[in-house]
Amino acid sequence: MIFSFALILSVVLLFLSVPIFLVFGLGSSVAAIWGLNLPWSTLIQMAFESMNKHVLIAVPLFVFSGMVMLRGGAANRLVNFATSLVGHLPGGLGIAMVIAMGFFAAFCGSILAAITAIGTIMMPKMIEAGYPKPFVIVLAASAALLEALIPPSNAAILYSALTYVPVSQTFAAGVIPGLILLLFMIALVLFKCRHIKRYEPATNYEKLMLGMKAFPALLTPLIILGGIYGGFLTPSESAAVSGIWAIFMGFFIYKELTINSLLQSIRETAVTTAVIFSIIAMATFLSKVFTYTQFPQFIISSITEMGVGLNFFWFALALICLILGTFIEIVPVFYLTIPIFSAIILSFDQSLIHLYVVFVAFAGIGMITPPVCVGIYTSASVIQENPGNAFKEVPLFTLVGIIYGIIMILFPALSTWLPSILTQ
Repeated sequence: MIFSFALILSVVLLFLSVPIFLVFGLGSSVAAIWGLNLPWSTLIQMAFESMNKHVLIAVPLFVFSGMVMLRGGAANRLVNFATSLVGHLPGGLGIAMVIAMGFFAAFCGSILAAITAIGTIMMPKMIEAGYPKPFVIVLAASAALLEALIPPSNAAILYSALTYVPVSQTFAAGVIPGLILLLFMIALVLFKCRHIKRYEPATNYEKLMLGMKAFPALLTPLIILGGIYGGFLTPSESAAVSGIWAIFMGFFIYKELTINSLLQSIRETAVTTAVIFSIIAMATFLSKVFTYTQFPQFIISSITEMGVGLNFFWFALALICLILGTFIEIVPVFYLTIPIFSAIILSFDQSLIHLYVVFVAFAGIGMITPPVCVGIYTSASVIQENPGNAFKEVPLFTLVGIIYGIIMILFPALSTWLPSILTQ
Protein backbone atom coordinates (compact mmCIF):
# COMPACT_ATOMS: atom_id res chain seq x y z
CA MET A 1 0.00 0.00 0.00
CA ILE A 2 2.78 2.41 0.97
CA PHE A 3 4.76 1.64 -2.18
CA SER A 4 1.70 2.24 -4.38
CA PHE A 5 1.09 5.55 -2.63
CA ALA A 6 4.76 6.55 -3.14
CA LEU A 7 4.54 5.72 -6.85
CA ILE A 8 1.31 7.67 -7.31
CA LEU A 9 2.77 10.60 -5.38
CA SER A 10 5.86 10.65 -7.64
CA VAL A 11 3.77 10.55 -10.82
CA VAL A 12 1.48 13.35 -9.60
CA LEU A 13 4.44 15.53 -8.63
CA LEU A 14 6.05 14.89 -12.00
CA PHE A 15 2.96 16.01 -13.92
CA LEU A 16 2.68 19.06 -11.66
CA SER A 17 6.17 20.08 -12.91
CA VAL A 18 7.69 19.82 -9.44
CA PRO A 19 11.53 19.87 -9.68
CA ILE A 20 12.73 16.37 -10.41
CA PHE A 21 14.96 16.12 -7.32
CA LEU A 22 11.87 16.64 -5.15
CA VAL A 23 9.98 14.00 -7.14
CA PHE A 24 12.77 11.55 -6.39
CA GLY A 25 13.19 12.68 -2.80
CA LEU A 26 9.56 12.80 -1.65
CA GLY A 27 8.32 9.65 -3.36
CA SER A 28 11.35 7.54 -2.45
CA SER A 29 11.56 8.82 1.14
CA VAL A 30 7.90 7.86 1.71
CA ALA A 31 8.66 4.34 0.51
CA ALA A 32 11.92 4.15 2.46
CA ILE A 33 10.69 5.55 5.79
CA TRP A 34 7.14 4.20 6.01
CA GLY A 35 7.48 1.17 3.76
CA LEU A 36 10.93 -0.08 4.76
CA ASN A 37 11.23 1.57 8.21
CA LEU A 38 14.56 3.21 7.37
CA PRO A 39 15.45 6.16 9.64
CA TRP A 40 15.94 9.65 8.22
CA SER A 41 19.53 9.68 9.45
CA THR A 42 20.35 6.66 7.29
CA LEU A 43 18.89 8.30 4.18
CA ILE A 44 20.80 11.53 4.79
CA GLN A 45 24.03 9.61 5.29
CA MET A 46 23.49 7.64 2.07
CA ALA A 47 22.73 10.85 0.15
CA PHE A 48 25.94 12.42 1.41
CA GLU A 49 27.99 9.36 0.50
CA SER A 50 26.52 9.34 -3.04
CA MET A 51 27.86 12.87 -3.61
CA ASN A 52 31.17 12.15 -1.91
CA LYS A 53 32.63 9.98 -4.68
CA HIS A 54 35.99 11.20 -5.89
CA VAL A 55 35.10 10.85 -9.57
CA LEU A 56 32.23 13.35 -9.20
CA ILE A 57 34.68 16.15 -8.36
CA ALA A 58 35.32 16.38 -12.11
CA VAL A 59 31.73 17.43 -12.84
CA PRO A 60 31.82 21.01 -11.45
CA LEU A 61 35.41 21.45 -12.63
CA PHE A 62 34.54 20.63 -16.26
CA VAL A 63 31.44 22.84 -16.08
CA PHE A 64 33.60 25.68 -14.74
CA SER A 65 36.13 25.17 -17.53
CA GLY A 66 33.39 25.46 -20.15
CA MET A 67 31.89 28.58 -18.55
CA VAL A 68 35.28 30.30 -18.45
CA MET A 69 36.04 29.42 -22.07
CA LEU A 70 32.67 30.83 -23.08
CA ARG A 71 33.51 34.21 -21.54
CA GLY A 72 37.23 34.11 -22.18
CA GLY A 73 37.08 34.10 -25.98
CA ALA A 74 37.85 30.44 -26.72
CA ALA A 75 34.35 29.65 -28.01
CA ASN A 76 34.42 32.58 -30.44
CA ARG A 77 37.78 31.48 -31.89
CA LEU A 78 36.51 27.93 -32.39
CA VAL A 79 33.45 29.22 -34.26
CA ASN A 80 35.52 31.45 -36.53
CA PHE A 81 37.96 28.65 -37.34
CA ALA A 82 35.19 26.12 -38.05
CA THR A 83 33.40 28.63 -40.28
CA SER A 84 36.55 29.26 -42.27
CA LEU A 85 36.92 25.53 -42.93
CA VAL A 86 33.37 24.66 -44.02
CA GLY A 87 31.43 27.92 -44.37
CA HIS A 88 31.53 27.72 -48.18
CA LEU A 89 29.88 24.28 -48.31
CA PRO A 90 26.11 23.75 -48.74
CA GLY A 91 24.68 24.47 -45.30
CA GLY A 92 28.17 25.59 -44.31
CA LEU A 93 27.13 27.66 -41.28
CA GLY A 94 25.10 24.75 -39.90
CA ILE A 95 28.06 22.42 -40.39
CA ALA A 96 30.32 24.97 -38.71
CA MET A 97 28.00 25.09 -35.68
CA VAL A 98 27.98 21.30 -35.41
CA ILE A 99 31.78 21.09 -35.66
CA ALA A 100 32.26 23.95 -33.20
CA MET A 101 29.97 22.23 -30.70
CA GLY A 102 31.97 19.04 -31.18
CA PHE A 103 35.16 20.95 -30.35
CA PHE A 104 33.55 22.74 -27.43
CA ALA A 105 32.17 19.45 -26.11
CA ALA A 106 35.72 18.17 -25.88
CA PHE A 107 36.50 20.52 -23.00
CA CYS A 108 33.15 21.69 -21.69
CA GLY A 109 31.25 18.84 -20.07
CA SER A 110 27.90 20.66 -20.14
CA ILE A 111 25.29 20.26 -22.87
CA LEU A 112 23.46 23.47 -22.00
CA ALA A 113 26.74 25.41 -21.82
CA ALA A 114 27.59 24.19 -25.33
CA ILE A 115 24.24 25.41 -26.64
CA THR A 116 24.71 28.78 -24.97
CA ALA A 117 28.36 29.21 -25.95
CA ILE A 118 28.22 28.22 -29.61
CA GLY A 119 24.56 28.97 -30.24
CA THR A 120 24.86 32.56 -29.09
CA ILE A 121 27.47 33.16 -31.77
CA MET A 122 26.22 30.95 -34.61
CA MET A 123 22.43 30.98 -34.45
CA PRO A 124 21.95 34.70 -35.25
CA LYS A 125 24.42 34.34 -38.15
CA MET A 126 22.52 31.38 -39.55
CA ILE A 127 19.14 33.10 -39.31
CA GLU A 128 20.55 36.21 -40.99
CA ALA A 129 21.85 33.99 -43.81
CA GLY A 130 18.38 32.54 -44.43
CA TYR A 131 18.33 29.35 -42.35
CA PRO A 132 14.82 28.60 -41.00
CA LYS A 133 14.57 29.45 -37.29
CA PRO A 134 12.89 26.14 -36.30
CA PHE A 135 15.66 24.13 -37.98
CA VAL A 136 18.38 26.26 -36.37
CA ILE A 137 16.90 25.79 -32.90
CA VAL A 138 16.57 22.01 -33.13
CA LEU A 139 19.98 21.65 -34.79
CA ALA A 140 21.64 23.53 -31.93
CA ALA A 141 19.85 21.37 -29.37
CA SER A 142 20.72 18.15 -31.22
CA ALA A 143 24.36 19.03 -31.92
CA ALA A 144 24.89 19.73 -28.23
CA LEU A 145 24.28 16.01 -27.59
CA LEU A 146 27.82 15.50 -28.86
CA GLU A 147 28.89 16.54 -25.36
CA ALA A 148 27.31 13.41 -23.92
CA LEU A 149 29.63 11.24 -26.04
CA ILE A 150 32.79 13.15 -26.94
CA PRO A 151 35.08 13.15 -23.90
CA PRO A 152 35.34 14.58 -21.40
CA SER A 153 31.65 14.17 -20.72
CA ASN A 154 29.69 14.67 -17.52
CA ALA A 155 27.36 11.91 -18.70
CA ALA A 156 30.33 9.51 -18.79
CA ILE A 157 31.41 10.59 -15.31
CA LEU A 158 27.93 10.04 -13.86
CA TYR A 159 27.68 6.66 -15.58
CA SER A 160 31.03 5.59 -14.17
CA ALA A 161 29.95 6.70 -10.69
CA LEU A 162 26.87 4.47 -10.99
CA THR A 163 28.47 1.39 -12.55
CA TYR A 164 32.08 1.64 -11.28
CA VAL A 165 33.39 1.38 -14.85
CA PRO A 166 36.67 3.36 -15.01
CA VAL A 167 36.08 6.87 -16.34
CA SER A 168 38.95 6.48 -18.81
CA GLN A 169 37.12 3.56 -20.46
CA THR A 170 33.78 5.38 -20.54
CA PHE A 171 35.49 8.41 -22.09
CA ALA A 172 37.12 6.21 -24.73
CA ALA A 173 33.84 4.44 -25.50
CA GLY A 174 32.24 7.71 -26.59
CA VAL A 175 34.91 8.83 -29.07
CA ILE A 176 33.97 6.82 -32.18
CA PRO A 177 30.18 7.00 -31.57
CA GLY A 178 30.55 10.75 -30.99
CA LEU A 179 32.37 11.22 -34.30
CA ILE A 180 29.73 9.13 -36.08
CA LEU A 181 26.98 11.29 -34.58
CA LEU A 182 28.91 14.34 -35.77
CA LEU A 183 28.86 12.92 -39.32
CA PHE A 184 25.14 12.20 -39.05
CA MET A 185 24.50 15.83 -38.08
CA ILE A 186 26.64 17.12 -40.95
CA ALA A 187 24.84 14.88 -43.46
CA LEU A 188 21.48 16.13 -42.22
CA VAL A 189 22.55 19.76 -42.62
CA LEU A 190 23.91 19.08 -46.11
CA PHE A 191 20.57 17.60 -47.10
CA LYS A 192 18.26 20.18 -45.50
CA CYS A 193 20.24 23.33 -46.27
CA ARG A 194 21.68 22.61 -49.70
CA HIS A 195 19.72 25.48 -51.30
CA ILE A 196 20.76 28.18 -48.82
CA LYS A 197 23.33 30.70 -50.02
CA ARG A 198 26.94 29.93 -49.24
CA TYR A 199 29.77 32.02 -47.86
CA GLU A 200 32.77 32.87 -50.01
CA PRO A 201 35.56 30.34 -49.40
CA ALA A 202 38.20 31.52 -46.95
CA THR A 203 41.72 31.81 -48.29
CA ASN A 204 44.42 29.51 -47.02
CA TYR A 205 45.99 32.47 -45.23
CA GLU A 206 42.71 33.25 -43.43
CA LYS A 207 42.34 29.62 -42.42
CA LEU A 208 45.90 29.59 -41.11
CA MET A 209 45.46 32.79 -39.09
CA LEU A 210 42.13 31.70 -37.61
CA GLY A 211 43.59 28.27 -36.86
CA MET A 212 46.49 29.88 -34.99
CA LYS A 213 44.07 31.97 -32.95
CA ALA A 214 42.04 28.87 -32.09
CA PHE A 215 45.12 26.74 -31.41
CA PRO A 216 45.27 27.33 -27.62
CA ALA A 217 41.62 26.28 -27.33
CA LEU A 218 42.23 23.23 -29.53
CA LEU A 219 45.05 22.18 -27.19
CA THR A 220 42.59 21.75 -24.32
CA PRO A 221 41.32 18.25 -25.26
CA LEU A 222 44.92 17.10 -25.71
CA ILE A 223 45.81 18.40 -22.26
CA ILE A 224 42.79 16.74 -20.65
CA LEU A 225 42.83 13.38 -22.42
CA GLY A 226 46.60 13.22 -22.73
CA GLY A 227 46.91 13.60 -18.97
CA ILE A 228 44.36 10.85 -18.34
CA TYR A 229 45.56 8.27 -20.86
CA GLY A 230 49.20 9.11 -20.29
CA GLY A 231 48.73 8.12 -16.66
CA PHE A 232 49.73 11.54 -15.34
CA LEU A 233 46.33 12.76 -14.15
CA THR A 234 43.10 11.37 -12.81
CA PRO A 235 39.88 12.64 -14.45
CA SER A 236 39.34 15.02 -11.54
CA GLU A 237 42.89 16.34 -11.75
CA SER A 238 42.61 16.79 -15.52
CA ALA A 239 39.36 18.74 -14.99
CA ALA A 240 41.18 21.03 -12.54
CA VAL A 241 44.01 21.53 -15.04
CA SER A 242 41.52 22.38 -17.78
CA GLY A 243 39.98 25.04 -15.52
CA ILE A 244 43.38 26.59 -14.84
CA TRP A 245 44.19 26.50 -18.56
CA ALA A 246 40.86 28.15 -19.36
CA ILE A 247 41.60 30.98 -16.92
CA PHE A 248 45.10 31.41 -18.35
CA MET A 249 43.77 31.59 -21.92
CA GLY A 250 41.06 34.04 -20.95
CA PHE A 251 43.34 36.44 -19.08
CA PHE A 252 46.67 36.19 -20.87
CA ILE A 253 46.13 34.79 -24.40
CA TYR A 254 42.73 36.04 -25.56
CA LYS A 255 42.52 38.77 -22.89
CA GLU A 256 38.72 38.77 -22.87
CA LEU A 257 38.18 37.34 -19.39
CA THR A 258 37.57 39.83 -16.58
CA ILE A 259 37.22 39.43 -12.84
CA ASN A 260 33.47 40.03 -13.14
CA SER A 261 33.03 37.42 -15.89
CA LEU A 262 35.15 34.97 -13.88
CA LEU A 263 32.89 35.47 -10.86
CA GLN A 264 29.85 35.02 -13.10
CA SER A 265 31.33 31.74 -14.37
CA ILE A 266 31.78 30.60 -10.76
CA ARG A 267 28.16 31.48 -9.91
CA GLU A 268 26.77 29.65 -12.95
CA THR A 269 28.96 26.64 -12.18
CA ALA A 270 27.57 26.60 -8.64
CA VAL A 271 23.98 26.68 -9.90
CA THR A 272 24.56 23.94 -12.51
CA THR A 273 26.41 21.76 -10.00
CA ALA A 274 23.71 22.22 -7.37
CA VAL A 275 21.06 21.02 -9.83
CA ILE A 276 23.07 17.92 -10.77
CA PHE A 277 24.08 16.99 -7.23
CA SER A 278 20.62 17.52 -5.76
CA ILE A 279 19.34 14.96 -8.27
CA ILE A 280 22.18 12.58 -7.38
CA ALA A 281 21.44 12.90 -3.65
CA MET A 282 17.70 12.35 -3.94
CA ALA A 283 18.09 9.55 -6.49
CA THR A 284 20.03 7.69 -3.81
CA PHE A 285 16.76 7.26 -1.90
CA LEU A 286 15.28 5.48 -4.89
CA SER A 287 18.33 3.28 -5.38
CA LYS A 288 18.12 2.16 -1.74
CA VAL A 289 14.45 1.32 -2.14
CA PHE A 290 15.45 -0.80 -5.14
CA THR A 291 18.19 -2.46 -3.09
CA TYR A 292 16.02 -3.33 -0.09
CA THR A 293 13.08 -4.53 -2.20
CA GLN A 294 15.42 -6.39 -4.60
CA PHE A 295 13.52 -4.88 -7.50
CA PRO A 296 16.39 -5.26 -10.04
CA GLN A 297 16.72 -8.93 -9.12
CA PHE A 298 12.97 -9.35 -9.58
CA ILE A 299 13.18 -7.79 -13.06
CA ILE A 300 16.12 -10.02 -14.01
CA SER A 301 14.41 -13.20 -12.80
CA SER A 302 11.20 -12.22 -14.62
CA ILE A 303 13.11 -11.68 -17.85
CA THR A 304 14.90 -15.01 -17.42
CA GLU A 305 11.65 -16.89 -16.77
CA MET A 306 10.00 -15.27 -19.79
CA GLY A 307 12.90 -16.30 -21.99
CA VAL A 308 13.42 -12.74 -23.17
CA GLY A 309 16.47 -12.38 -25.40
CA LEU A 310 19.07 -9.65 -25.80
CA ASN A 311 17.36 -8.09 -28.82
CA PHE A 312 14.12 -7.64 -26.91
CA PHE A 313 16.08 -6.01 -24.07
CA TRP A 314 17.61 -3.47 -26.46
CA PHE A 315 14.17 -2.73 -27.86
CA ALA A 316 12.75 -2.27 -24.36
CA LEU A 317 15.68 -0.04 -23.35
CA ALA A 318 15.23 2.17 -26.40
CA LEU A 319 11.49 2.48 -25.79
CA ILE A 320 11.90 3.25 -22.08
CA CYS A 321 14.60 5.84 -22.73
CA LEU A 322 12.52 7.53 -25.41
CA ILE A 323 9.45 7.68 -23.16
CA LEU A 324 11.29 8.81 -20.02
CA GLY A 325 13.40 11.30 -21.98
CA THR A 326 10.19 12.94 -23.17
CA PHE A 327 9.24 13.80 -19.58
CA ILE A 328 12.49 13.79 -17.58
CA GLU A 329 15.94 15.27 -18.16
CA ILE A 330 18.83 12.94 -18.96
CA VAL A 331 20.57 13.01 -15.53
CA PRO A 332 17.57 11.70 -13.55
CA VAL A 333 16.93 9.15 -16.31
CA PHE A 334 20.46 7.88 -15.62
CA TYR A 335 19.79 7.44 -11.91
CA LEU A 336 16.33 6.01 -12.44
CA THR A 337 17.23 3.27 -14.93
CA ILE A 338 20.96 2.50 -15.04
CA PRO A 339 21.02 0.43 -11.81
CA ILE A 340 18.41 -1.86 -13.40
CA PHE A 341 19.75 -1.80 -16.96
CA SER A 342 23.31 -2.50 -15.84
CA ALA A 343 22.25 -5.54 -13.81
CA ILE A 344 20.26 -6.91 -16.74
CA ILE A 345 23.02 -6.34 -19.31
CA LEU A 346 25.51 -8.15 -17.08
CA SER A 347 23.09 -11.08 -16.85
CA PHE A 348 23.32 -11.26 -20.66
CA ASP A 349 27.14 -11.18 -20.36
CA GLN A 350 27.32 -7.94 -22.34
CA SER A 351 29.60 -4.92 -21.94
CA LEU A 352 28.62 -2.04 -19.66
CA ILE A 353 30.52 0.25 -22.02
CA HIS A 354 28.26 -0.76 -24.90
CA LEU A 355 25.25 -0.11 -22.65
CA TYR A 356 26.52 3.42 -21.98
CA VAL A 357 26.68 4.39 -25.65
CA VAL A 358 23.30 2.87 -26.54
CA PHE A 359 21.68 4.43 -23.48
CA VAL A 360 23.00 7.90 -24.28
CA ALA A 361 21.93 7.56 -27.90
CA PHE A 362 18.28 7.02 -26.98
CA ALA A 363 18.02 8.98 -23.74
CA GLY A 364 19.65 11.96 -25.44
CA ILE A 365 16.77 12.18 -27.91
CA GLY A 366 14.73 13.45 -24.98
CA MET A 367 16.66 16.72 -25.24
CA ILE A 368 14.54 17.58 -28.28
CA THR A 369 11.22 15.78 -27.69
CA PRO A 370 8.45 17.81 -26.04
CA PRO A 371 7.17 18.55 -23.48
CA VAL A 372 10.38 18.46 -21.37
CA CYS A 373 12.78 19.26 -24.24
CA VAL A 374 15.31 21.25 -22.26
CA GLY A 375 17.69 21.46 -25.23
CA ILE A 376 15.11 23.16 -27.44
CA TYR A 377 14.02 25.51 -24.65
CA THR A 378 17.65 26.56 -24.10
CA SER A 379 18.48 27.10 -27.78
CA ALA A 380 15.17 28.94 -28.38
CA SER A 381 15.93 31.28 -25.47
CA VAL A 382 19.27 32.18 -27.08
CA ILE A 383 17.45 33.86 -29.98
CA GLN A 384 14.33 34.72 -27.94
CA GLU A 385 12.05 32.56 -30.07
CA ASN A 386 8.96 30.59 -29.02
CA PRO A 387 10.21 26.99 -28.62
CA GLY A 388 6.83 25.67 -29.80
CA ASN A 389 7.60 26.96 -33.29
CA ALA A 390 10.53 24.54 -33.52
CA PHE A 391 8.58 21.36 -32.73
CA LYS A 392 7.75 20.71 -36.39
CA GLU A 393 11.44 19.93 -37.04
CA VAL A 394 11.65 17.44 -34.17
CA PRO A 395 10.37 14.30 -36.03
CA LEU A 396 13.20 14.39 -38.60
CA PHE A 397 15.91 14.75 -35.96
CA THR A 398 14.24 12.09 -33.82
CA LEU A 399 14.23 9.68 -36.78
CA VAL A 400 17.93 10.31 -37.39
CA GLY A 401 18.60 9.76 -33.67
CA ILE A 402 16.73 6.45 -33.67
CA ILE A 403 18.63 5.25 -36.75
CA TYR A 404 21.88 6.24 -35.05
CA GLY A 405 20.87 4.36 -31.88
CA ILE A 406 20.04 1.21 -33.86
CA ILE A 407 23.48 1.33 -35.49
CA MET A 408 25.06 1.57 -32.03
CA ILE A 409 23.11 -1.55 -30.97
CA LEU A 410 24.01 -3.56 -34.06
CA PHE A 411 27.73 -2.74 -33.98
CA PRO A 412 28.97 -2.93 -30.36
CA ALA A 413 32.60 -2.77 -31.54
CA LEU A 414 32.06 0.94 -32.26
CA SER A 415 31.95 1.51 -28.51
CA THR A 416 34.15 -1.30 -27.18
CA TRP A 417 37.09 -1.35 -29.62
CA LEU A 418 38.90 1.83 -28.52
CA PRO A 419 38.64 1.13 -24.75
CA SER A 420 40.02 -2.37 -25.37
CA ILE A 421 42.97 -0.92 -27.28
CA LEU A 422 43.75 1.68 -24.63
CA THR A 423 43.65 -0.84 -21.77
CA GLN A 424 46.11 -3.26 -23.41
